[in-house]
Amino acid sequence: MKHTPNKEALLLLADGTVIRGKSIGKQGTKGGEICFNTGMTGYQEIYTDPSYYGQIIVNTTSHIGNYGVFDLEQESDYPKINGLIVNSFSELYSRNLADGSLQEYLEKGNVIGIAEVDTRKLVRHIRSKGAMNAIISSEILDVDELKKKLDKVPDMSGLELSSDVSTKENFTLGSADAKYKVAVLDLGIKTSILKNLTDRDCYCKIFPGHTSYEEMKEWGANGYFISNGPGDPAAMPYAVETTRRIQEDNNPLFGICLGHQILALANDIPTYKMHHGHRGLNHPVKNLETGLCEVTSQNHGFGVRREEIDSSDKVTITHVNLNDDTVEGLKVNGRKAFSVQYHPESSPGPHDSRYLFDKFVSSFE
Repeated sequence: MKHTPNKEALLLLADGTVIRGKSIGKQGTKGGEICFNTGMTGYQEIYTDPSYYGQIIVNTTSHIGNYGVFDLEQESDYPKINGLIVNSFSELYSRNLADGSLQEYLEKGNVIGIAEVDTRKLVRHIRSKGAMNAIISSEILDVDELKKKLDKVPDMSGLELSSDVSTKENFTLGSADAKYKVAVLDLGIKTSILKNLTDRDCYCKIFPGHTSYEEMKEWGANGYFISNGPGDPAAMPYAVETTRRIQEDNNPLFGICLGHQILALANDIPTYKMHHGHRGLNHPVKNLETGLCEVTSQNHGFGVRREEIDSSDKVTITHVNLNDDTVEGLKVNGRKAFSVQYHPESSPGPHDSRYLFDKFVSSFE
């Protein structure tokens, strides 16, 4: 269906909040968990991050679409978000490198959105009430009828989503003549993470999320990587078991975001659903081992229980969030395994944390 610039759209939240605006992207109806990202740039990277699968994104930046889209800024092969909410949306763009408009991109990617929304007010509401399910429609403008659709949207707690975005077949990336080999368990990996590994002379073999340790081990990797991804980590016992087996053999192991939560679960540290999560490019984190702070890129709605780590002899906290004191990094005692909750590839975002890839590669020696 062709985009109609002034067509009305409706946003309905699970708590009954109703917001009217204008349709953007593809016309239709779509629900998911609503959350917000505070990044001032990088909307295309956000929309293609598989960790956002199943979610509706609120961009806190006032203007979205003004620099178009660029093929090289994809974090996966197509947009993974369920819906989009913005304030001011621009179909015109002024970037010479752009491959097209954001409107065309969203239509092609089947993303349903709503614009002309007071996103500041909406974000304050989410910060107060917490992340919740919501639904956007440009075809059903009756609130009661739309609520029936919203009631069928599954809750994020207990939801296993990685299987939907993980690769279905093994594939390799980088030079076969590289110095190191890294086996990657794909739970919804970003392209920028793989690039950070190949840039450090690593030849990567990417395995589907349900791959066993035995199959990964046959490749003879120097190290193992557990990726980011969507959904509730507690609903992924298959990944937890694979990760537990990797660390038991004392292999170099690095986990990011969902991979961090999976490593915690592999060491009997439980996870929990956060009130509204961390999503943005400006979260301050302190490295407890160096005493230094770094500004980080984050995207997660689940966390690791700090009190359980404090009483555990299996793992040690290495990084903490300076906003709310939540766990941002851990290491497994006596093993070559560590993880961080944030995204050190940070594309876009500050590159303060890319030293972690160097740390991982140096553990191969």
